[in-house]
Amino acid sequence: MKHISHSHASSGYVFQSYQLINRLQSFLTLAFLVVGFHTVSAQLTIKVTAVPANTPAGASIFLTGPFNGWNMADPLRKLTPVGNGVYMITFNPTPGVLEYKFSRGSLASLEGNINGAPQPNHLIFYNGQPKTVEVVILSWPDLLNGGGTITPTEGTVSIVSSNYFIPELSRTRRIWIYLPPSYGINPGRRYPVLYMQDGQNLFDPNAIDTGDWMIDESMDEMAQDGIGECIIVGIDHGGVHRINEYAPWINPIYGGGEGISYINFIVNTLKPYIDNNYLTVPGREHTGIMGSAMGGLISMYALIEHQHIFSKAGVFSPSFWFNGFKTVEHILSKGKLTDVRVYFLAGGQEPPYIANDMEAAVEAMLAAGFSLNEINVQTPSNGQASEWFWAQEFPAAYQWLFGGLQPVVSNLDLPEEEKINLRAYPNPTTDWIRLLGTDPTERYQVEISDLRGNTCFVGSYLGEEPIWTGNWNAGIYLVQLISQNGIRHTTKLIHL
Repeated sequence: MKHISHSHASSGYVFQSYQLINRLQSFLTLAFLVVGFHTVSAQLTIKVTAVPANTPAGASIFLTGPFNGWNMADPLRKLTPVGNGVYMITFNPTPGVLEYKFSRGSLASLEGNINGAPQPNHLIFYNGQPKTVEVVILSWPDLLNGGGTITPTEGTVSIVSSNYFIPELSRTRRIWIYLPPSYGINPGRRYPVLYMQDGQNLFDPNAIDTGDWMIDESMDEMAQDGIGECIIVGIDHGGVHRINEYAPWINPIYGGGEGISYINFIVNTLKPYIDNNYLTVPGREHTGIMGSAMGGLISMYALIEHQHIFSKAGVFSPSFWFNGFKTVEHILSKGKLTDVRVYFLAGGQEPPYIANDMEAAVEAMLAAGFSLNEINVQTPSNGQASEWFWAQEFPAAYQWLFGGLQPVVSNLDLPEEEKINLRAYPNPTTDWIRLLGTDPTERYQVEISDLRGNTCFVGSYLGEEPIWTGNWNAGIYLVQLISQNGIRHTTKLIHL
């Protein structure tokens, strides 16, 4: 079992102002003057109390974040060394949630966590009053293993948050993450993501008496064999809420019915956070979901309901019985919207209705327009509804679902002479963009998606031709351009 480190996700804060009636106008003016005085005079001090032992002598450390456009070498955000490995910076940020990281002046030299993997963004709330925050920089991933020339043999398991807030259900939950062996060695590489239910049982052999799924061990072994690497996000079940959250529809005896909100949490809240803070490929082709028993039921629902988000599902020993024919009805009513992959698994030692219900789901998929090439059904005779069985079968399921997907090579992996300085113009935009830095005589493949993974544009693109964006929602978009040699280049776009 690997060291488990902790970082905490935070929610945003919304401030509302109200117009007072005329007889209070003089008081309001005075209040604004007082608040304005404190805002101008207030200061935030960020104090780094310790840096890694291998920090180069005389190294410059910079603060970077949305407040300076993620400039990794902003001279206005350079920390002052005060001796004994302590660095400080004092400035006046806009009150609210402050998101930041530390860097030694480049994207490749961003700080890491205790395992040497990239550190998730620091988040603090600044209320406009004088405040000092103390932070420790735990590692510099680019300086580990000879500057990144030696690939680690194991990935890392850490905890994104012990109490991640689920706004769709007004609860909190522990979120785990497995980062593959090569993660962070080159920040230009992006990885597929598999979201898994029952996070307590995935990585920790001491969590339950029947053992864990050994996900990290299996993924490490497959990475060493060159099969592929993937980020695994484990979501703890809700204890007494597990049945309710894993059932999309209500069972009149056992409950349920919160599954739709639970999956909306993954799609609308958790996935955008993971894509914003980790090196992921956010598109559906690189996104899967998996679970067992009730977790299999909710994973199948998620795939069919959100085919624009997930392209793969591992459905192990599914409890389709819980909602009767609802799964079949859901498949038939939703229909096939795009290609998917589903790996069905049931053990021969399980009740016969488990396999029978799976067969009914398969028949519904075929009737809905899916093909046999999109479905894999396995029923090993010795299998049981148990962690040892699911752990045993996980590698085969992963390999079939992800088909040996490798980390996506981005512009940062290329020699300088081969890089494309990809830029969207105008940026921000309202109606259209051109992708600058491209060759007007060359055709590219372009994929543009929002932070939820929804594809807004995909197709062939002749360099610098306009792309209409007038019907897009306001937000941040990821632009991916694939050149004829298969290299992927990325940039971000803001749509107003």
